[in-house]
Amino acid sequence: MSETEPKKRGFFSRLFGRDEEPAKPVPAPETVTEQVVEPVEESKPEPEEVASPPAAEAEALVVQAPVPEPVSPPVPVEDVAPPAEPEPESEVTVASLPAPEPAPAPTPQPKRSWWRRLTEGLSRTSSALTTGITDLFTKRKLDAGTLEDLEDILIQADLGLATSAKIAKAVGDGRYDKQIEPAEVKAILAREVETILLPVAQPLAIDATKKPFVLLMVGVNGSGKTTTIGKLAAKFRAEGKSVMLAAGDTFRAAAIEQLRVWGERTGAEVVYGQQGADAAGLAFEALQKAKADNTDVLLVDTAGRLQNKQGLMDELAKVVRVIRKQDPSAPHAALLVLDATVGQNAISQVEAFRETAGVTGLVMTKLDGTARGGILVALAAQFGLPVHFIGVGESVDDLEPFSARDFARAVAGMESASGEAA
Repeated sequence: MSETEPKKRGFFSRLFGRDEEPAKPVPAPETVTEQVVEPVEESKPEPEEVASPPAAEAEALVVQAPVPEPVSPPVPVEDVAPPAEPEPESEVTVASLPAPEPAPAPTPQPKRSWWRRLTEGLSRTSSALTTGITDLFTKRKLDAGTLEDLEDILIQADLGLATSAKIAKAVGDGRYDKQIEPAEVKAILAREVETILLPVAQPLAIDATKKPFVLLMVGVNGSGKTTTIGKLAAKFRAEGKSVMLAAGDTFRAAAIEQLRVWGERTGAEVVYGQQGADAAGLAFEALQKAKADNTDVLLVDTAGRLQNKQGLMDELAKVVRVIRKQDPSAPHAALLVLDATVGQNAISQVEAFRETAGVTGLVMTKLDGTARGGILVALAAQFGLPVHFIGVGESVDDLEPFSARDFARAVAGMESASGEAA
């Protein structure tokens, strides 16, 4: 290399912008160089501690040094999309899944016997009586105080004063100062109740020589009268009789519609008019049509009325008079539908309707809704009217002819006559 040729600068000279041995004075003041060097010295070791490699090796290092990847600028928080939440299952999603296997058909339950339905319906009454008797006679000798307590239990079940006293006397006969088991008391209760009910347990007889056999249904509001008419229609139809229904409760549009539904269910023809129509006139027309069609049974519904509303009771008497203009022997039966839950109030209802409509028999409903089902015993003892049917539920099968023995044993919480447990 010639002396005039400028000496090649080393790596650090090029890096820091100065020659190792400057051939010319540096035009920039030293302060400029210090400004450039000072920031490097803050982040790197001082040059004196690092051995300067040859220029070629330094260049190789520059080439081989990994180039840092560019750093993306930070993304503003508002631009960052939140992680997607899983979508809730929709009806469409569920519908797109494979259809589940069809559930097996439920095993048909055996039909409950009438005794089973009766005991379940009278469970409130029997539970109140049997629990009281068990608590009273367990490990206790019979005395006057015990009999008084027994009489109170029977009165609370609405058996009536006279009947309760009679049963208490029967329990005490020959047993004073002796211990008596609760089961024996229940047996005496069942026997005495059956004795009272046997004379009134009479089936409803439909005289086939009278066509139609006119059956007038009466009762207060809410007694279940219209529903009872539908159940009776179903029973008569099952016996092969032709049935016609007269919607004589013209005060309630719902009663008219309810009777029409029962007509469709049972295949019975329904004669009805507009709400507010004359009930006596509708009954007259229904009887005319039933005669023309040679119908076996005509069931006449009437508006529910309180026994102490004289105006409404007079209207009921008018219905009876109008029916008798066509057939002096009609109505051939007048059934009073009684709600067992009204208790002693049923006695005043029987008195009023018997005088106005010539009630010939009783139907007791809702015995499953009260712990005072003994009212039927009190009615039988006081009036002696036939009890044709009792109801212990809402279905057609829950209205059945009255059986004195079954009722008495169910009330006392005993087995049926055939040995079926209560």
